[in-house]
Amino acid sequence: MTDVLSAETVVTDPHDLPVIDILARTLYGEARGEALAGIEAVACVILNRVAFAKARGRYWWGNTMAEVCLKPGQFSCWNAKDPNREKLLKLSPRDPAYRLCKRVARRAMAGDIADHTEGATHYHTPAVDPYWARGHVPVAEIGGHLFYKNIG
Repeated sequence: MTDVLSAETVVTDPHDLPVIDILARTLYGEARGEALAGIEAVACVILNRVAFAKARGRYWWGNTMAEVCLKPGQFSCWNAKDPNREKLLKLSPRDPAYRLCKRVARRAMAGDIADHTEGATHYHTPAVDPYWARGHVPVAEIGGHLFYKNIG
């Protein structure tokens, strides 16, 4: 299987990317330092958000994989001032971590990943204390992230 983008490609607008690349880059930006289970867990959060939106008819964080990944303020790696954003826009398909994230993205889109997050739609690292997590108990701890459901 060949990648659509060459090693020399620099993306200026992530909305122009195929959805598989948006998902893979989001996984790279959010979980590239994680073991496979941690990357898969972040993918499950994205899938769970899409499923939640579909079940409700729509939702503010987006209704498609691309909308959910690129919604401003949802995944910090895509925030305009986040240093990860520049990395995401210049990723080489030869980068080993990106290749792993792309494999996970393909499996996620095919429905081939078990959801060990128990339906979580939110997560964070223990190093931060987001307002939305206060008063909620994580449903899972996978890798370096705590996962939550029934937020909001």
